[in-house]
Amino acid sequence: MSPRADLAIRGAVVVSDGAYARDVLIRGGRISALVEPGASTAEDEIDARGLLALPGIVDAHVHFNEPGRTEWEGWASGSRAAVAGGITTVLDMPLNSLPPILEGDAFDAKRLAAERASLVDFGLWGGLVDADPMSLLELRDRGAIGCKAFLCDSGVPEFPPLADDELVPAFRAAAGAGLLVALHAEDETLVREATARVRGEGRRDPAAWAASRPPLVEVRAVARACAAAREAGARIHIVHLSAVEALGAIGAARDLGTDVTVETCPHYLEFEESDMERLGPALKCAPPIRDARNRDGLWRALLDGKIDLVASDHSPCAPDLKARGQRDIFAAWGGVAGVQSVLPALFTEATRRAGDALDVRKVAGFVVWRLAAKPAKRLGLWPRKGTIAAGSDADVVLFDPDREWTLDRERSYTRGVDPYIGRSFRGRVILTLVRGRVVYRDGEIVTNPPHGRFISREEGTAA
Repeated sequence: MSPRADLAIRGAVVVSDGAYARDVLIRGGRISALVEPGASTAEDEIDARGLLALPGIVDAHVHFNEPGRTEWEGWASGSRAAVAGGITTVLDMPLNSLPPILEGDAFDAKRLAAERASLVDFGLWGGLVDADPMSLLELRDRGAIGCKAFLCDSGVPEFPPLADDELVPAFRAAAGAGLLVALHAEDETLVREATARVRGEGRRDPAAWAASRPPLVEVRAVARACAAAREAGARIHIVHLSAVEALGAIGAARDLGTDVTVETCPHYLEFEESDMERLGPALKCAPPIRDARNRDGLWRALLDGKIDLVASDHSPCAPDLKARGQRDIFAAWGGVAGVQSVLPALFTEATRRAGDALDVRKVAGFVVWRLAAKPAKRLGLWPRKGTIAAGSDADVVLFDPDREWTLDRERSYTRGVDPYIGRSFRGRVILTLVRGRVVYRDGEIVTNPPHGRFISREEGTAA
């Protein structure tokens, strides 16, 4: 008897732990089987001939700032941008929301806001601002993915950085709670010194931002964080690494047995200094966009496996907060809106760099590993998320690897200033399913009630 399903995706090449022609069968929101083409029956079908079927992207680092700063980006607008880019699960950071997610009640409020409005499944990072174990245990018991800490000014006063003498005790508290620590690794002293020097020279131009946060800022902070993690027995994850030089400290820490992973972001892999000069505040972020040589170094590290995963660090703001930087780059809010362009940007640049050796299936496999499988594994969501396999959630992206297109303002769903508008891509998301439900099709959001579910850490199961 042939397998039966609620829905069958037919004719696609499935790219997940290899690339092969299979029909994807979905039942009850999960993948029930992968079968030979035509060897099944289903109540409904999707014709996916000529397309790749990719596991839904797991974005380990977004800022959907609801409740509190919903006008910057909320769950409704942020998740619309996500599904348009093939992202089906997001892990939201604890700051920029009001209140920040530092204890149980704030966590509950954030979860409720997401459940009311999100089109995608989601997990939540908590915050780490001191060595208090009680708040961390509250976050752990609610299923937090981990906890986020800053080694420099966070940009918002309600989320202070860890002081130097708190670093090891705070890491010990996180380790005691069993929580992964995500770290914004820039050295505050070096940032202050370099900023004072650059501003003292009268510079306010876009390039002054990178000059105020040179690579040593990251190198020193990453080395200090790795040493503290080793002493405390903590697991750490370096977020949005920008300076390729900082990878040396990570490699050395790994050799000593430190449990440390690292992510970079599409804007560091896609843009460089000349783009910053052209686009100005839209690309202001911390750490900053660096030069083309650094960008090429990040790509080599990504290809070599020295960088574990890629995440958007989608951090938009109200447009007027970016406009303030037109004359003085230091006055603009720092954060890049890019959740919608993670997959197409990475695929486009990877195909370009493949040159004559291009094999779109291999490129797609490389992209899927860095954008879906690796984050799901590191954050405890595997195999519920990040793969197309029997028993996994039916989070599937149908992707045309040959479609060339340009993002226009009308199809950019973020509330923020999108630096990818006007950028041309190879490879386009045709359809996105979250747990078997179509939420995006052919350039349009499919109108459905929000049904994003909270995903807790470790078990990878919906709570």
